[in-house]
Amino acid sequence: MTNRARRRRLSAALLVAGCTVGPAYHTPPAPVPTAASYREAKSGEGAWKVANPSDAMLRGKWWHVFREPELDALEDRLNINNQTIKQSFESYMAARAQIRGARAQYFPTVTASPSVTLSRSSGATRVGSAGIGSAGGGVTGTGTTTTTTSGSGGSRVTFYTAPVEASWAPDLFGRVRNTVRQFQYAAQVSAADLENQRLLEQATLAQTYFEIRGQDAMENLLAATVEADQQLVALARSRFETGIDTELSVAQAEQALQTAIVQAINARLVRAQFEHAIATLLGVPATTFTIPKRALLAAPPPIPTGAPSQLLERRPDIAAAERLMAQANATIGIGYAAYFPTITLSGTAGFTSTALGQLFEWSSRAWSIGTAISETLFDAGLRRATIDQSVALYNANVASYRQIVLTAFQQVEDFLAQTRILSEEIAHQRQLVTFAQRAFELEKVRYETGVDPYLNLMTQQLTLLTAQQTLVTLQVQAMTSAVSLIEALGGGWDRSSLPTPSEVSKTPPASARRLQR
Repeated sequence: MTNRARRRRLSAALLVAGCTVGPAYHTPPAPVPTAASYREAKSGEGAWKVANPSDAMLRGKWWHVFREPELDALEDRLNINNQTIKQSFESYMAARAQIRGARAQYFPTVTASPSVTLSRSSGATRVGSAGIGSAGGGVTGTGTTTTTTSGSGGSRVTFYTAPVEASWAPDLFGRVRNTVRQFQYAAQVSAADLENQRLLEQATLAQTYFEIRGQDAMENLLAATVEADQQLVALARSRFETGIDTELSVAQAEQALQTAIVQAINARLVRAQFEHAIATLLGVPATTFTIPKRALLAAPPPIPTGAPSQLLERRPDIAAAERLMAQANATIGIGYAAYFPTITLSGTAGFTSTALGQLFEWSSRAWSIGTAISETLFDAGLRRATIDQSVALYNANVASYRQIVLTAFQQVEDFLAQTRILSEEIAHQRQLVTFAQRAFELEKVRYETGVDPYLNLMTQQLTLLTAQQTLVTLQVQAMTSAVSLIEALGGGWDRSSLPTPSEVSKTPPASARRLQR
């Protein structure tokens, strides 16, 4: 072979070695609105408004927007001790370990297998010789003489070997490269899932915190109602004893008092359950955790929503869905690589000897080298079916990605409308409470002066209590809806926080790989 032919063959080999089969990945288009802002952000005349477009978008610790130091401290504890977040983190670490396992296929496998072999021969050996005689010598004709050597134990030989074996299958058609990419994208999916789980736990904690504060306000309201009912019971009893009123009024007043007491007890039960839920979120036993009572009836703060086109960069679940498509695309490349042959290079080098003391002498060296090519000639359509399956899964991931995007915009619009409309409802409910309070005071005067029976006063008192309870419920809903809106916007996360393929491929520190006890 001429030098020119050798150079051509080498160039062809290098060109083939750099080939990666399979379709190139491009992010499929998503149904993103072209509007400058969300439709519900511009609707209505409610008291609640979104932040100005010039305001900075939420970053990092989004709960600071509520200006609640107690909530800030709880969220910091959640990020450290929440067990569901830790579980998602370990799944992410496992996904990163799979990348390192796949990358190991780039390199040869080297093994050492020293051995000692004892062999034994048979117990008898026959050695034969032949002689030719002449008639003049006293021996007529030809003859054969045979000598036999035997031993009772035979012969034994011990062989000592110390070989080192290496094998390597070069990645000529991108099978390993596509596998590594598949696991890199899978690790990115796991990283996005971790952030999505973290956001869910953070939002759940914030919502539960505002639920507790709502229960504290409800307990204060019911305590005041019980106190007022006790005064009315005393008034009804006094009027009955003086003959001004009937015993029925006393019974009705006692009935209203007991109803308020039962509602107050139930409010304590609901608050205890919310408190226990927060303890679990923080990773501590509910037995050892308490939150001081403090009524909080704040209004939702202005929340910067950004443009609709930015939502795809802010939600970790959308990022996870997009990375799933990239992972499925890499799987298609692995299927195409199965059509090409696999070349394996192998070699062995070491020492072999029948004497242990001479094992590592230069004269005892031994080596071998070889190559093998493996190619599937017929598989009854297995490879084609595998590729078709991967393509179908990719298409399914595309549909799932677009559906997640559509759902994300729906959620943002839903919670924008809910937060805005609740602010309008709260404003009218406050007026209703004011009117009900005034009506109750007027009816109380009419009862005290004997104009109306106690039944009218009890009815008006129930109307007032219902209006007050509804106001508290609406205020809690407004705060939890604001949290849900922030969650729908992606919290303080941004796609730039998603680790790159090279970052997820790095070996994590030893502290992250230590067995937990």
